[in-house]
Amino acid sequence: MSSTTEAARPSIHLSPSVTARLARRHRAERRFRRYGIVAIGLAIFFLAMLFISICSRGYTAFVQTFVQLEIVLDAEVLDLGAERDARTLGAANYQGAVKQSLRSLFPDVKKRRDRRKLNGMISTGAAYQVREMVLANPALVGTTVEVWVPADDDIDMLMKGHIDRDLPEDERRVDDDQLAWVDHLLQLGRIEKRFNTTFFTAGDSREPELAGIWGAVVGSFFALVVTLALSFPIGVAAALYLEEFAPKNRWTDLIEVNISNLAAVPSIVFGLLGLAVFLNFFGLPRSAPLVGGLILTLMTLPTIIIASRAALKSVPPSIREAALGMGASKMQMIFHHVLPLALPGMLTGTIIGMAQALGESAPLLMIGMVAFIVDIPGGPLEPATAMPVQIYLWADSPERAFVERTSAAIMVLLAFLIAMNSFAIWLRKRFERRW
Repeated sequence: MSSTTEAARPSIHLSPSVTARLARRHRAERRFRRYGIVAIGLAIFFLAMLFISICSRGYTAFVQTFVQLEIVLDAEVLDLGAERDARTLGAANYQGAVKQSLRSLFPDVKKRRDRRKLNGMISTGAAYQVREMVLANPALVGTTVEVWVPADDDIDMLMKGHIDRDLPEDERRVDDDQLAWVDHLLQLGRIEKRFNTTFFTAGDSREPELAGIWGAVVGSFFALVVTLALSFPIGVAAALYLEEFAPKNRWTDLIEVNISNLAAVPSIVFGLLGLAVFLNFFGLPRSAPLVGGLILTLMTLPTIIIASRAALKSVPPSIREAALGMGASKMQMIFHHVLPLALPGMLTGTIIGMAQALGESAPLLMIGMVAFIVDIPGGPLEPATAMPVQIYLWADSPERAFVERTSAAIMVLLAFLIAMNSFAIWLRKRFERRW
């Protein structure tokens, strides 16, 4: 039977010219496929190189070098009188107590210049750490406490291998005496690397070993809260009006063109707009997350409107016709049937827009969020900075320790952006409807 069918099937005879053209077309398709594979491979390769470069420079910022000191909290050393109130304890000479403790480990260091180098091995934040301990427990005065205090950034870089010990002394930031003192502390077990909680809990600082991202994280959080609270309802309302209620005429066409154009406007233009309107005209506080959130709202609105309109268009007309056929009004049809079905797509566009806003730095620079701010902001009206701006500030610092903190902050920001985009993809897959 099969042989009969094959015999009955007509054979197709192609001319040599047609066969040659088909062969050329197939070769072109294979070349195009190979070009696509090569392009994807190159993109993945360069992306991997970028991540490897950032991670190799930044992972060491998650650990910090600490030195264990036995600090004698003697009243004479602290320059304390008979009073023990908070004001007197806060103004005590804790730096002198830290220096005395360090010198007790190296009694042979007598010269003033050598003592200055020895004291420089400990971070200036050690005195503030001891101060906070005494203020929290005044009964420590008159006792001896063992405290792990942060080392100076140069000693930290030495412990992490970023300073080559084999280089000549005049070519490295740590001299031979400090190398010997570090080796002595290693023999005593009084210097080691620990997890750097300061990086995640502190604000900015002039000293790399005391700098953290928490102030920038809080500033970004307040700015994103303002952005989400304004951009999502306004963007969804604008999309609903344009897609469901607005008449189709030249005015709505002009609005749609302008929305598409606004999505392509450089972010620095929005920063200039915010500087002129929100700061100079309305007089809102400079460097405040509220102003940053307003500017980011203007930036993300076109993205949210376009995504929301696409989500509304994806709802089949049969849903609308069925709702109207059952007696629902137009408002009931939109808010009870169309909007719930389009909401996952709207949320996806909103999350992508928020992720884009989180990584913007240019408009925030224009409104003063580039200022050096140490304190953690307590609200959207207090001066603050943001994660991209904090990365910009650290990248501009000459210290080697700020290089690793810049890369570490980039790693944290990228992780958060990847998490937001992954959540958007999951949300789309989870609530996507196939029609």
